[in-house]
Amino acid sequence: MWIALIPMLAWGSIGLISGKMGGDANQQTLGMTWGALLFALLTTTLSWQHFMSYNTPKLWLVGLVSGLCWSLGQYNQFVSMKAIGVSKTMPISTGAQLVFTTLVGALFFHEWTTGKMLILGFLALALLVLGVIFTAMRDKSDTAALARSQKEDWSLGMKALVLSTLGYVLYTVVVKLFNVDTQAMVLPQACGMVIGALLFALKPNAFQKATYKNMFTGLVWGTGNFCMFQATALVGLAVSFSLAQSGLVISTFGSIFLLGEKKTKKEMVYVVIGSCLIILGSIILGLLK
Repeated sequence: MWIALIPMLAWGSIGLISGKMGGDANQQTLGMTWGALLFALLTTTLSWQHFMSYNTPKLWLVGLVSGLCWSLGQYNQFVSMKAIGVSKTMPISTGAQLVFTTLVGALFFHEWTTGKMLILGFLALALLVLGVIFTAMRDKSDTAALARSQKEDWSLGMKALVLSTLGYVLYTVVVKLFNVDTQAMVLPQACGMVIGALLFALKPNAFQKATYKNMFTGLVWGTGNFCMFQATALVGLAVSFSLAQSGLVISTFGSIFLLGEKKTKKEMVYVVIGSCLIILGSIILGLLK
């Protein structure tokens, strides 16, 4: 079960690390995919015999499609972070991903098989979504907070979040649907990510210092991705993905204390309540297996 917690730590740090590395959405996406490809090459080399035993056209097709979907999701998440901030993007993005991915895992892949599991599962999902709502709430009575919100581009942010959610949901569901070996798939998936990044993020300013610095972000993401798919095979898509997305607690608090995103006292109370609800929901999901 512990392996399902690693993606939470790794993915919860992505927005913070990329924020510190700098760069725009294009540079962050490209650098991240290169780092993920480097991670994939290292892990594949270390388990070469395993990779060759599962090396089929199906593995490459599924991996490439999954990587393309991921690049759509990650690029647009970076766009949203620039438009409305990390502390607002991550709760909304996480909530949407949790709702759709968990429902797909539970209802279509039948990962919740008893009445008790369904009741606890939907209770956990409700707690997670409620927690996400709390972490994204704003203090409408504070003029400074309202002034900050007026500078945010919510139109661009929400459009990007819709595309991001679509990409992220498909990135995990495709792998589960076609049941390929998740360890062997890491390299084809990383190749798909790089191809997708070149399609979505290749702009005239793409090759800058920040791009290369964000390769470290990709290494961290690759660690979380590898462990997430390993956990999916052990505890199922609904549980593994939901636990992984609980990293929003890290990204939300980190964006406030490390990246300097402003919150009023009332908003901080909302964040604490939301984080506690998310942790509780994640614990219930973990107990389902």
